[in-house]
Amino acid sequence: MSESGVAYKASDAGTVTRPEPGMVREVLAYNSRLMLVRHRFEKGWSGALHSHRHDQLVYIVRGHIRFEAEGKSLELRAGDSVVVSGGVGHQASALEESEVVDVFTPYREDYA
Repeated sequence: MSESGVAYKASDAGTVTRPEPGMVREVLAYNSRLMLVRHRFEKGWSGALHSHRHDQLVYIVRGHIRFEAEGKSLELRAGDSVVVSGGVGHQASALEESEVVDVFTPYREDYA
């Protein structure tokens, strides 16, 4: 992590993990205030209901996901986005193979 104010290429930061079956996570550039993460989901993947202190911006790059929060269910496709405030319970599932880019603020210590 750098506090120099310099942006780095994804290839300089990219840490790729498979935190659960059907999901690939790639941590891209980040500093202590925000983090860019790419997630790839296999069709049929379903994440657990969870919350975290971080605000999260979700952008669907490709595919089709179901996103649930606060009793609402949304079907999101390429080009759609949603913002989740910190502390709000949410979950997602992949209705087809999908790629999502997430921005977290502050950065996710558990992903770094």
